[in-house]
Amino acid sequence: MSGIASRASSEAPAPGDSVPVPALPRLGRTWYRRGAPYWLRRARTAVFAVLAMTLFSLFVLGLYEGVRDLLPSAAREVWDGVQVAASAVALVWGGVAQRREHREALLDPPDPDRALRARRDHERRVPGRIALGRGLVLLAAPVMPAIAAHVVGRLAVRLTVREYPSEVGARRRLEAHATGPAPRKGA
Repeated sequence: MSGIASRASSEAPAPGDSVPVPALPRLGRTWYRRGAPYWLRRARTAVFAVLAMTLFSLFVLGLYEGVRDLLPSAAREVWDGVQVAASAVALVWGGVAQRREHREALLDPPDPDRALRARRDHERRVPGRIALGRGLVLLAAPVMPAIAAHVVGRLAVRLTVREYPSEVGARRRLEAHATGPAPRKGA
């Protein structure tokens, strides 16, 4: 016995490759085999997002009710109709915008290092965005249902994609290392 701890199968190099399978944000190394652990992580993410969308939508509806109560009774029905139409358009618009961004991200997917940096940068910016968002929520209260519908449309599309761009980037990186060094651009 050599005294060295054996590596976990997820840390082992891919067959015929000397490069270990990289860990991706939220997916770890499960993306490579796409077995039960991968789908459990994707399901966990979806359940959390649905819960977050539900809570956010309930908050928005409560906020909208407060704004709606300030309107004259004759204007409430008209305003409700405008909100329903705007929310339907925003839901579709959010889905289409997310689908377009996903398609563009698949054309130039991030490698695992870039995906990890993007995740860290996002987490670093979140507290500032939350503080800014608190003030904007009060200003946007009359149209918050449409904004919430846009967010729901984007999240719904993001959760139902077949493959994340970070997975494509990691797979391309593994393929590049398996076939040798890639030629430089412009060379």
